[in-house]
Amino acid sequence: MLRRTLVAMLTLTSTLLAFPALAAEQAKATPTAKEILAKSAPAEWRTPDPQNLIYMQLPQGRVVIELAPDFTPLHAANIRTLVRGHYFDGLAIIRVQDNFVTQWGDPNDDETGDKSKIRSLGKARKTLPPEYTRSIAPKLPWTALPDGDVYAPEVGFSEGFPAARDPASGQEWLTHCYGAVGVARDVDPQSGSGSSLYAVIGQAPRRLDRNLAVAGRVLEGMSLLSGLPRGAEPMGFYTKPAQRIAIESVRLAADVPPKNRPALEVLRTDSPTFAALIDAKRHGRNAFYALPAGKVDLCSIDVPVREREPAAAKH
Repeated sequence: MLRRTLVAMLTLTSTLLAFPALAAEQAKATPTAKEILAKSAPAEWRTPDPQNLIYMQLPQGRVVIELAPDFTPLHAANIRTLVRGHYFDGLAIIRVQDNFVTQWGDPNDDETGDKSKIRSLGKARKTLPPEYTRSIAPKLPWTALPDGDVYAPEVGFSEGFPAARDPASGQEWLTHCYGAVGVARDVDPQSGSGSSLYAVIGQAPRRLDRNLAVAGRVLEGMSLLSGLPRGAEPMGFYTKPAQRIAIESVRLAADVPPKNRPALEVLRTDSPTFAALIDAKRHGRNAFYALPAGKVDLCSIDVPVREREPAAAKH
């Protein structure tokens, strides 16, 4: 009996002695995103293909968009054709709907526009098959999130884009997270040519998933789209033409001299550093956030983009 009592007391003493160290470990602050990214390796970053990178110049600055040809190949090709034909030059941002989207295109192609002045699409196609989903491709990188989703059986990231999957149907698709660039259309599913595009500027409208094609995402310049005055008309259309924001030019990076291209890099979403960022989002704690969430949803994760530092000069 005495022996069992001594053993119990020693066990309790050991536990009490270990408790401060355990508590200190639990209270230890999680590394910040900045600290995690500072330890990333160069190979964990990718340079977007210039054939898939678009520069939209507004009076306020430049918006950089990366296309997603592996998910919407026909739309990506048609948008390239439109850009190379200078279709968007001189058109406008036609509506900004609060907590929803900013949309740009030909104002005359709207219900109240002058149909006789609609701009020609040139060599681009007027209609395209809807590319709302694609077959799951085993060769494409896939970083799954562990916490489930309301709108899809599986969610994660592929090639830097937030995406969703349904193993039962064998389909996957890009999602309408903040910064997603979608293809506007009429009721006809084939009416979305890419001549009118929108960017998500509010809370993720995931109900649009699999109903409209997501052709890419904004890499740089989101504040230029999300910070615009909201339109007063239904759906955020501007009351007067003078309120629209003119598009000065839209160019494909491949058609711009390399010296004039921003040296952007995107963190690979199949990299250890991106996995560490996800873990920090799920379990992060610090002096302010004492209670970790323990979960993370797809659209709350930003894929880091940075401007590559110039190479050191040789002496």
